[in-house]
Amino acid sequence: MTGQTSTRPARASAPEYQGALGSLSVNASLPEVLDEALRAVRAAERTGDLHEVARCRLAVAEACRRLGRIDEADRAWKASYRAARSAGREGAMAWALWSGGTLARQRGAFRLAYRLLKLAAEAGERGGDVVARGYSLAGLAETGRIQGDYEAVARLHEQLLAEARRRGEARHTVWALEGIAQMHRNAGRFDEALALFEEAAETASRAEDRRGWAWALRGIADVVSVRDGDAERALALLSRAEEACREIRLHGALAYNHKMRGNVLYRAGRYGQAREQYARALGEFRAMDEPRGTALARLGLVKSEARLGRDAAGTAADLAALRTSLERIGLLHARELVDGAAAELGVGPLPEPAGKGPAADGPAAVRPALPDVGAEALRTADPEGLR
Repeated sequence: MTGQTSTRPARASAPEYQGALGSLSVNASLPEVLDEALRAVRAAERTGDLHEVARCRLAVAEACRRLGRIDEADRAWKASYRAARSAGREGAMAWALWSGGTLARQRGAFRLAYRLLKLAAEAGERGGDVVARGYSLAGLAETGRIQGDYEAVARLHEQLLAEARRRGEARHTVWALEGIAQMHRNAGRFDEALALFEEAAETASRAEDRRGWAWALRGIADVVSVRDGDAERALALLSRAEEACREIRLHGALAYNHKMRGNVLYRAGRYGQAREQYARALGEFRAMDEPRGTALARLGLVKSEARLGRDAAGTAADLAALRTSLERIGLLHARELVDGAAAELGVGPLPEPAGKGPAADGPAAVRPALPDVGAEALRTADPEGLR
């Protein structure tokens, strides 16, 4: 389905680091990026260069977002947008909107994420910034994939992958491979998922993309745990990925790594250790205001505690509350996920909440039409997005 790579991917770059920050590596430590970006912002403000202010504020926003400093990230992307608008730079406006949309997705605000990313793609097209447009299209695809709207976004993922292969762009290739692999994994097509995760890891390694490599190892660990029951190999892979996350200070990726470690331990019947990992991840997700990760870590924690002897009534009540939380975030598979946990633990069927209304961010109601991607429509795409 994915074809063969036609061009050897070049070394990964970080096009979201622009202007005075353009020489920063994709693997630069995020505290280092933040320090340099703040110095660059002050220098640009002294000279009155609003375009440079916008570009440096973008780096501040992205470093803060990835570090889990959500309020600072929110202020920074908005400041970047205001500076870009004052400078009349559509491309810089697109980048700021992309950053804001990515932050909204991280916070579980999918309706806002779709709106900002759609505006970003339009601004990128008007401003002739094909890279910003590509990031924004990928952000739309990523948002739909996270919500479970696979039918809507599978084609866009494939188109983005084909374009990445044609141009030999490593980060774009890795992002698309991992997204497609995750859809296969969630559909139970484990062999296909593993092959794509392994290709993503190899591509990221050759391109010296530590971020993409860490995410790919997490995906491989998940598959070998659920398909093969090989907990030790999965845990070893997660340990290697954790080293990369700590090296670059990828707080969100680290929290998802810990949640996956809980999943692996739970599948292996090591419920006490699983509970510890889920509790650890829960604290990390709460610290960065990440509602999707928070709910998924809570789900693992509830399941582990049930296996360790918690009473059925308490477990059922917590699962019912979690189902409501996940549905309100806008995840299409929330009911299946939680009801399946209840059946597994023998505490179902769960009660329905009183006055149940529609999900706050249901995908069908808020997702804009997703475009086809022509050969010249974009140049790259966002691998960081939120898995």
